Amino acid sequence: MDRAAAIELLSKANTVHIASSTMDGEPVLRVVHTVIVGDWLLFHGAPAGEKMDVIGRRAVVSTEETIASIPSYFVDPERACPATTLYRSVQLHGLIERIDDVQLKTAMLMALMTKLQPEGGYVPMTAEHPLYRKAIEGILVLGIRCDQIDGKAKLAQNRTPAEIVRIVEQLWARGGPGDVRAVETILRANPHVPTPDFLKGPGDVRLDCCLGEKDTESAMGLLRGTYWQESTKPEKIRGSLIGSTAWVGARDANGTLVAMARAMSDGLKLAWLYDVIVVDERHRRGLGSAVMRLLLDHPVVRRVDRILLNTRDAQGFYERFGFRTRVTSADTGLSEMIFVRTNAKDHVSSTNVLASVHS
Repeated sequence: MDRAAAIELLSKANTVHIASSTMDGEPVLRVVHTVIVGDWLLFHGAPAGEKMDVIGRRAVVSTEETIASIPSYFVDPERACPATTLYRSVQLHGLIERIDDVQLKTAMLMALMTKLQPEGGYVPMTAEHPLYRKAIEGILVLGIRCDQIDGKAKLAQNRTPAEIVRIVEQLWARGGPGDVRAVETILRANPHVPTPDFLKGPGDVRLDCCLGEKDTESAMGLLRGTYWQESTKPEKIRGSLIGSTAWVGARDANGTLVAMARAMSDGLKLAWLYDVIVVDERHRRGLGSAVMRLLLDHPVVRRVDRILLNTRDAQGFYERFGFRTRVTSADTGLSEMIFVRTNAKDHVSSTNVLASVHS
């Protein structure tokens, strides 16, 4: 991992492990909340106790993120050896220093509150504020400079392109917690790998099965002016996008988001589809159908009994996927449409069912 990616992983970690030793050579291992402020990794404690014993001592900070557990049969039907875990990890080595600068201590505490309590609900901290002045002066803040940092991303880079594609396809089929995100993480780490069939779009478009917070502004641009979002405040649109249980899209050759669709689902009984949209200049090229098929085959959608959506003008499009109109509102003109699975086979993969309907 490059330095920027390592710093990002370290800064986003809820907790990290810090290992050091006392002056007597006794090992010390603690789990602490940390923040990155400038070139420092900072954490706090009481000005008494074990943390005082490690000031001025060398330490190593580590954190890790499991991406996916890969069973052996994803790669080989017989051998156990291919079983592995994909992960990202970071280590920071340095000297634990006591931070006495009041402004840096204040910045550390504010960064920690922003990280752990992003909703606010408190008076912002300043070094001079009467609510905080004495507490800031009395608290112990320790830091390690982010000079010696390294990260490792084990994301199937040692596999052949064919094996990576198979792993990705198996993760999509398994559809466990984190598997969808793992698909995109692995593919980003291995850009030389051919696009798996389920992510192939029409023309120069590649489908993306895991949109996220980084895509909110582009997505809101796609939704601007749509009749179903015309009275919704931007912050609510943004929150609904991020809160989706399934959010897929399509990107052109430059990586620009040109289509998307999302769903809210309980994973077993019911899913609602929302915001199925294609940028105007890409209409009538099969892109809407490709994104729709990907969303319907998303693990949290493919297993549900019923799928619902509302539309004012695209009933014919959704009927091609097996949806039927259940009721139409005389006031709004919106039709509520439903897709009901009719047999156990439908629960295995909606792609097969929808492919037959679409053809």
